[in-house]
Amino acid sequence: MSPAQKRWLSLASGPFLYLIITLTTGAKLSTDEVRIIAIAGWMLAWWVTEVVPIAVTALLPLVLFPMSGLMNVGDTATSYGSKYVFLFMGGFLIALAMEKWNLHRRIALRIVVAMGTSGRRIVLGFMIATAFLSMWISNTATTLMMLPIALSVIGLLKERVQDKVMGNRFALVLLLSIAYAANCGGIATLVGTPPNVAMAGIISENYSIDIGFGHWMLVGVPFSMTMLFVVYWLLTRVLHPIRIPEFEGGTSLVKEELQKLGPLTESERRVMWVFVITAVLWIFKDFSNQLQSVIVLNDPTIAMISGISLFLIANGEKQEKGVLLDWKDTEKLPWGILLLFGGGLALANGFKSSGLVDTIAAVFAQQEVLGVLGLMIALTLVSLFLTELMSNLALVLVFVPVVGAIAEGMGLDPLRFAVPVTLAASCAFMLPMATPPNAIVFASGEISIAKMARTGFLLNIIAALLATALCWFILDPWLARL
Repeated sequence: MSPAQKRWLSLASGPFLYLIITLTTGAKLSTDEVRIIAIAGWMLAWWVTEVVPIAVTALLPLVLFPMSGLMNVGDTATSYGSKYVFLFMGGFLIALAMEKWNLHRRIALRIVVAMGTSGRRIVLGFMIATAFLSMWISNTATTLMMLPIALSVIGLLKERVQDKVMGNRFALVLLLSIAYAANCGGIATLVGTPPNVAMAGIISENYSIDIGFGHWMLVGVPFSMTMLFVVYWLLTRVLHPIRIPEFEGGTSLVKEELQKLGPLTESERRVMWVFVITAVLWIFKDFSNQLQSVIVLNDPTIAMISGISLFLIANGEKQEKGVLLDWKDTEKLPWGILLLFGGGLALANGFKSSGLVDTIAAVFAQQEVLGVLGLMIALTLVSLFLTELMSNLALVLVFVPVVGAIAEGMGLDPLRFAVPVTLAASCAFMLPMATPPNAIVFASGEISIAKMARTGFLLNIIAALLATALCWFILDPWLARL
């Protein structure tokens, strides 16, 4: 089959699935419920095949909802202006400023230098640096930045270590650790990875439960840090043991990269202050609101204040005067991700307005076969292995309304299943196409698909069990704080 034929087949899969669902779905569902399932099927088919950009698929509700009589254009369009869309936009703007002035690179190099020179310590340094940056900026951008530094260290090690097997093993572990740390690090904060914000938006729209930046960190940080330690320990001591006691030249090479950046510039300093103040306000906004009522803060407002300020604050450079961000810098802003959020929230609203969420809840109201724990494990595993084959954001946008309804039908808080499913969606460790960080390190040529799959399969299972265990034991006190 030629590429053109495959493309046309993929394009036809969406409308074909829509028609099949519309014509064959049983009479127990209402017309609106059948239509929303058919529209979700169309969007899911295009998201999985990526025959068109996923952001374009996210625009389908603006066309299909009004045409099918589900919702009018105005009501559908409100999802694309959700407060969570602007929360992530503000986070993107801060990340752009950090990348523009190379602050992210300086932070990463400082962390790597501080960790030491043994093989395991170098891996740990790269993982901590990657995870920390991925909490705030795109995991793709973080991986792209760390990759050339890692390849330089690998090249130097292979020159100085006579054991070629150990050299190749170190290369494999270091590159995998960067990809996995980028995935794990983003889980820690709401803005660290798109699925987190998407889940928060859906829960807010469907159940009027607002998840704050600090609230999410109470779950995200423990899981992220625990998963990071588990990945490091298994990679360096169990799956691919590294026994390189001291690696002379590794730290000096990274220090050379740091020296090339020169002293901290005024622009970096000002971006750093914006970044720090934003993070502090996100974490302590509730405390501030309790102390005073003159200025009421929320996460999207803080994000947009910080984002707008970057266009107002002078960069402090003598040779190149201007502001920290110009509008032309926003060409790099991932507008498609913001549209994808909007499309997913519109789909979630369609589930609710059509009555499908209530129907799913009713079906599971008497669910006693697996029990809460068994169902949580099953849903988490499904989420984790599906995300190996499709965008984790698209998965969360489709899956979270469903698991929320299942939880509601069993008399549980919708977050009981939505949180572990969302955590698992960012833990795709097996395949290069599962996440951009995986694809980036795979493209280095140092990793085979077989090795990544074998390593990732065990980590996937551990991630699913860890997400379930964490949510089983700490979710109740966490929910009580919302």
